[in-house]
Amino acid sequence: MARIDNAPLTSVEIVQQQAHGISRTSGFKRPFKQISSANPPMNTHSPLVIAPLNENSYQLPSSRSRPGPLEPRRLAASKICAIHHESLEPGVETARARIEAPSQPSSSLNPLLALSHPRYGLPESLVKNFASMGIQHIYPWQSSCLLGRGLLTGEKNLVYTAPTGGGKSLVADVLMLKRILESLRTKAILVLPYVALVQEKVNWLRRAVEGVARDLQLPSQLPDSMRSKSRTNPSVRVVGFFGGSKTRATWADVDIAANMLVNTAIEQCTIDDLGMVILDELHMIDDDHRGYLMELLATKILSLEQSVQIVGMSATLPNTQLLAKWLDAKYYESKYKPIPIKEYLVFDDSIYPSSTTSAFFRAASQSGVSPSSQPSAPVRTIQPSLHTELRQLVTNAVVALAVETAREGYGALIFCGGRQACQVTAHLVSLAMPEREDEMLEKRQDVINDLRSLPVGLDEVLAKTIPRGVAFHHAGLTGEEREILASAYDNRIINVIVATCSLAAGINLPARRVILHGARMGRDPIGPAMLRQMRGRAGRKGKDEVGESFLCCQKEDLEDVVQLLEADLPKVQSSMTPEKRGIKRALLEVITIRLATHVTAIDDYIQRTLLYHIMDKARLKDWVESTINELQDSGQISVDPTGLYEATALSRATVGSCMTPEDGLFVYAELRRALRAFVMDGEMHVFYMFTPVNLSGFGDINWRIFRDEIERLDESGLRVLEFVGINPAFVNRMLVAFPKVERFGRLIACRANSGKQLPEQDAEQIRTARTYRRFYAAFQLRDLCNEIPIHTVARKFEIARGVVQTLAQTCEGFAAGMVQFCATLSWGMLKSVLEHMSDRLKAGARADLLELARIPFVKSRTARVFWENGMQSLRAVAEAEAKELVPLLLLVYSQLPMSTTSG
Repeated sequence: MARIDNAPLTSVEIVQQQAHGISRTSGFKRPFKQISSANPPMNTHSPLVIAPLNENSYQLPSSRSRPGPLEPRRLAASKICAIHHESLEPGVETARARIEAPSQPSSSLNPLLALSHPRYGLPESLVKNFASMGIQHIYPWQSSCLLGRGLLTGEKNLVYTAPTGGGKSLVADVLMLKRILESLRTKAILVLPYVALVQEKVNWLRRAVEGVARDLQLPSQLPDSMRSKSRTNPSVRVVGFFGGSKTRATWADVDIAANMLVNTAIEQCTIDDLGMVILDELHMIDDDHRGYLMELLATKILSLEQSVQIVGMSATLPNTQLLAKWLDAKYYESKYKPIPIKEYLVFDDSIYPSSTTSAFFRAASQSGVSPSSQPSAPVRTIQPSLHTELRQLVTNAVVALAVETAREGYGALIFCGGRQACQVTAHLVSLAMPEREDEMLEKRQDVINDLRSLPVGLDEVLAKTIPRGVAFHHAGLTGEEREILASAYDNRIINVIVATCSLAAGINLPARRVILHGARMGRDPIGPAMLRQMRGRAGRKGKDEVGESFLCCQKEDLEDVVQLLEADLPKVQSSMTPEKRGIKRALLEVITIRLATHVTAIDDYIQRTLLYHIMDKARLKDWVESTINELQDSGQISVDPTGLYEATALSRATVGSCMTPEDGLFVYAELRRALRAFVMDGEMHVFYMFTPVNLSGFGDINWRIFRDEIERLDESGLRVLEFVGINPAFVNRMLVAFPKVERFGRLIACRANSGKQLPEQDAEQIRTARTYRRFYAAFQLRDLCNEIPIHTVARKFEIARGVVQTLAQTCEGFAAGMVQFCATLSWGMLKSVLEHMSDRLKAGARADLLELARIPFVKSRTARVFWENGMQSLRAVAEAEAKELVPLLLLVYSQLPMSTTSG
């Protein structure tokens, strides 16, 4: 369009004609030193001072902030001094000390230590992949274990134990991959207790099998369809299944899977392809949740007529022989640790070897001498601190040990008793950390940028600690945040991680030093197994030459700590005992999937359980009979005229939705009521149905927030409130019982917000407590599905954003179970309603964005920006040019929160 002369300039043309004295910086990454030198000194007379974000500046200047120094107060870590140099053991004087690792033969001296040896029968491509991942050869104990009779051929089961960091996982990996690669149809199941471990293992296995093809020597009886498939897809497929997993793969789509598909495979008679099951962290089999499912799975596998190899492993397994007897397996025990670990106790600003301190208290208790006297001469002492923040001796010791480790360029892992303690300790350690060179500061700034680019924004505490090389890690962070921090620590960009005890078992992060801030995790003391897990994180092959663990405690707690050190590991027991989960779910599952439908078959199944090896046989028989009668009385199984047990529609819905018999009955009653009067003119009823029956681990109800949310409900929401049985007067009574306390207009205490427990003494109280917890959680789901970001929901409900994310993932899996439940019972209309809202829950968006949310990596925020700018379909996005998409993506990034709190 031509321009008319002398016409006034438009605002766009004015801007285009303006000249700016600013050089182009996009696409260029300036070093930190250049950024610092480009800024004026702080004593300049310029009316505007822009301070650089350097390693000392944790807060951006604000026009509302008071004038003063930008740097926070720095702390000086106490000096650690060695004493009695002539008696010092190697490795205790400084963090730089070296301890000679146990010698082991190389593959040149012992050819069996090379995975390429013909005895292992591994393809060359797999061996090369192992080598590229740092596995050049194996340890002697690994070779001895693998070459046990019948193990490489899959004829014998195996139970073994080895210390953390001793290479136990590789043994199972070799056995599994060899078995899979030798056959075109064989599948394997690898069971892990934590989602983080599943994700980590999936990535590791995919790297291991990349480019590795299966044996293409096809048997003559193989069907033509299988021949065609094998030629086009001979590679190994690895898929992870866990709560909240969004994968839609089925048993036929994978070669290595998790444990959630076994019931379906048995029921559909496709379990013949299963060749191997690996149970990692086998010591957790007596855990009421994870271990219970592991025991159910293993018992079903043992009851199959086909031969399935079972491999169980753990670092803390005291009764290996009992578990080997249960699984009809060989057992192997190794105490080999490739990196030696020195263990110390720290109290009264002194460091003692754990062995001599334990021996002193043992001798004192036997002789009747009071253990209050000094156990022995310390090997090192920690000077007292003059800083008020470090006057507490345990805190001073933790900070001093962490800073000493970081000064030498190594990694330290600090375990604290809770989330708040993690953040406080991380902040204190960061204030005492030494300054680093510009290059490292740039890498840490990249980590901060990665965190800031997440939908939840940058945590304000991490913004202060990461420039100093310190971070915290707990369940209050989202999975994406934890992944970024773990990667930065693994690459030594971050030197110190402060974590809760869940990190000890939930993720693989080794450290030169492991420092325990006290002997409690939360309100409970550390158990011997957890202590060994945490201390086992010290020193990893290829990372450190030596590992050190320091348990810091107060002197008055020393006797209890020493008893903890001397305690034996608790023996692993069955989770099916009457005191734990019982056998009702086990019996319901095997009857429903037709694995055992007669008294004789059920007796055979019970004899395959771990419970059979530890419980009185007569008592167990009576208990089985009474449990079957309970299942019949509840309508979950029936008996035909020939005496065979048959599943009902209710039991098929319960098992197919991965619910317990008790939860299945509860959900069945809730859905039957919903069929009679489902509130369709609002969302709250559906969100209530999607909240899991058991919400333990998601915090208590905040009664003040609960009351406020009820007051905001519309007429539809109030009808749901009344329908499910929520009494607003009861909520008000819970709030009045513990009123809030204010001072100067600021809330300083409110017991009703954090700790009031609902009574759960009888069945009616348990049902009522479930209803109130589910409705409270439904408010959070409603906000998430209406595109309110996780960090906003977390702040609104005063909980950690990681807890909100976990709740959303858990509800997603439960919602899928509810849809399956309705489908099994042929409740089609209710299924359609729940299925539609389930899609919204997965997308975290309103209904109009469901199509855009199907685009990979497009979240609800990005989808909403696309929608508001005219791209309202997949086709519109696909046909858009890059110059149209980039400004929209930049707009999304500009709307991200700058900082948040982790709760």
